[in-house]
Amino acid sequence: MTTEPIRPVRPAAAPPRDRTFEMCFTSTPRGARLARRLAAVRLDAWGIPYGTDAHDAIALIVAELTTNAVRHGHVPGRDFHLRLHAPPHDRAVRVEVTDTRAERLPRRPAAPEGAADTEEEAGRGLILVSHLATRWAWHQRQDGPGKTVWAEYALPSRSQS
Repeated sequence: MTTEPIRPVRPAAAPPRDRTFEMCFTSTPRGARLARRLAAVRLDAWGIPYGTDAHDAIALIVAELTTNAVRHGHVPGRDFHLRLHAPPHDRAVRVEVTDTRAERLPRRPAAPEGAADTEEEAGRGLILVSHLATRWAWHQRQDGPGKTVWAEYALPSRSQS
């Protein structure tokens, strides 16, 4: 009787998971900060670690879009909704922020003359988003009043990570 060495049985590789995080937040500066922090934690858990260019860029996109929802999309008593989505085989992360104010729509930003010389920080959120994101836009909500502003960030290929 020949005995073969016992080899550990490796579990089958788990199928790729759809990575989605979504949550409603109060339409306040505190709600926007919490949304950014929870998104940062989730990105790290998904393998987009703290301190990387991708993590920092996506967290900044979340911060800008949630701040805009609080400043420009606030309706008393209504929350904003954050959805962070990274499909399993796609190399992009999509950030969606939905508010309930339909009449205040985002416009494509144009850098104002002398923008580099001014120290004013207000009004630069969508300029930052347009530079960081691969693409961004907005659409009217289908399930009620308001709009969703979304941005997609292309992750670097695995060989560049």
